[in-house]
Amino acid sequence: MDDDVFKALADPTRRSLLDALFEKDGQTLGALEARCPMSRYGVMKHLRILEEAGLVVSRRAGREKHHFLNPIPIREVHDRWVSKFATRWAGMLTGLKRELEESPMNTPELPHHVPLVAAGDGETAMAVFEIYIKATPERLWQAITDASMRAKYCFGVEVHSDWTPGSSYREYVPGGIDIKDGENIEVDPPRRLVQTFRALWSEEVKAAGYSRVTWEITQVGDSCKLTVVHDRLPLGANPELYGGWPMVISGLKTLLETGEHLTTPASLMYAQSA
Repeated sequence: MDDDVFKALADPTRRSLLDALFEKDGQTLGALEARCPMSRYGVMKHLRILEEAGLVVSRRAGREKHHFLNPIPIREVHDRWVSKFATRWAGMLTGLKRELEESPMNTPELPHHVPLVAAGDGETAMAVFEIYIKATPERLWQAITDASMRAKYCFGVEVHSDWTPGSSYREYVPGGIDIKDGENIEVDPPRRLVQTFRALWSEEVKAAGYSRVTWEITQVGDSCKLTVVHDRLPLGANPELYGGWPMVISGLKTLLETGEHLTTPASLMYAQSA
């Protein structure tokens, strides 16, 4: 997968398409074509390479096809090829910051750089994520719906439900706070799960009400493509509502492929609170 990402990023036209989606996510082919000095077929060819590398995810809305920037593959390349070389410098700079501030840094920074785009109705927003995981659909479904497995990659948060259409679900840290709840709208194991989503961890996020999360599992050889769509969000939604998905999904991939826990800012925050 790294080879596909590097190949896709090597071309300046494809980088400009990613820049365009970074500035405004969810653009149609026509909108992207207007930004590139080439034919419609040429733009389609470059978008196909970006999709094959997982850097772009496309979704249909009526007769139009919208393209979304997927940050997960770039993050994985960073973690593999950059962060290990930068660890020592990051540690030195963190130590300098701590010394200058004369106080320990109790909570890791939790950035939210996930693009949010207006949905087709013009009244709500959505975020789209896609990742490939070497696992069977059944194993991936289990990791999404099993309470103990969910906690291992979701910062200690367990999910509880009987997983039938129309049933409710709750997510919480045992002995701690409620995280979210909602209804299971569609339950089609091991392919598709659609849920309403209400965040509960603060009064600010509660005020956003219910949105929707769709998990789609597609088998690809001995692996699976997992697509997570978080939509029906308010325009200008609080990034806390959707910004943690790359860490959750990357943690899920790491757990299923290696059996290990992925270290992320959010997991460190949970470890400190625990």
